[in-house]
Amino acid sequence: MKKRIVIATRGSKLALWQANHVADRLRKAHPGLETELLKIKTKGDKILDVPLAKVGGKGLFVKEIEEALLDGRADVAVHSMKDVPADQPGGLVLGVVPEREELHDVLLTRGEASLAALPPGSRVGTSSLRRKSQLLMRRRDLDIADLRGNLDTRVGKLLSGEFAAIIVAGAGLNRLGLSAPGRVPLTPPDFLPAAGQGALGIEYRVGDAETAGLVAFLDHPDTRDAVFAERGFLCGLDGGCQVPISAWAVIDGDAVTLTGMVSDVAGERVVRETATGPRNEAEALGRRVAATVLARGGKAILDELYAGQRA
Repeated sequence: MKKRIVIATRGSKLALWQANHVADRLRKAHPGLETELLKIKTKGDKILDVPLAKVGGKGLFVKEIEEALLDGRADVAVHSMKDVPADQPGGLVLGVVPEREELHDVLLTRGEASLAALPPGSRVGTSSLRRKSQLLMRRRDLDIADLRGNLDTRVGKLLSGEFAAIIVAGAGLNRLGLSAPGRVPLTPPDFLPAAGQGALGIEYRVGDAETAGLVAFLDHPDTRDAVFAERGFLCGLDGGCQVPISAWAVIDGDAVTLTGMVSDVAGERVVRETATGPRNEAEALGRRVAATVLARGGKAILDELYAGQRA
């Protein structure tokens, strides 16, 4: 058995928490195993003055980390699954998906107890077009402003008064122990998350059986099947974090039910579809739901969004 394993990760507080969490579990499961974190700055970490939708390209938060796996500097990578593009580079596998944290978004406020309680014109921060779209479906009177930076930075901007509210992932708040005077869950089926939100993914090289054996115990089948249904939807749309795509899967026994949605940024045109299938065909179900959404008008919405981003 390997005596040492190198874990590639981003350098944010949240990413380091996630990588250290995996490292701790590995050491407990394999006494004598040494772990080392390799901190890597990704393109998404370097470009903070441009909205994500305008940066362009996929894998903004994973490409450089995957390069470290491929060139042998690291044995495994720990990712937030919502940051991982649907198409993986050759030679790597997302072999393990640990049990999911909260999958929903959270509206943090300086005291208001609901989205409806925010005064008209309130400035709400988010870097996600998916969140912006769903906010505008409910409150067209809000001022939605771009908010980039690590999670602790974003919460700090709320608390300092730069925003009346912000929307972030509940999983990250829980992992870092962050909050605000007002914490409002935005839960499905009313408010849909990103594909893979709240889940981690552990990636390693194809053919590295020793590493695969070390991390295999971390896999959580229910989470894996739900996330792969969501990622099947994302893949079927050829989508990424630069467009308003939402996906939410629920496991019930041997079945998986997936709800997928595509919308325009203004939240005016929405195509949403729900379907159920065998959980052992979770990814294929996601692709089928994607095909239905595309045929019902999703393709026209996505084509316009991508054309606008290229302009």
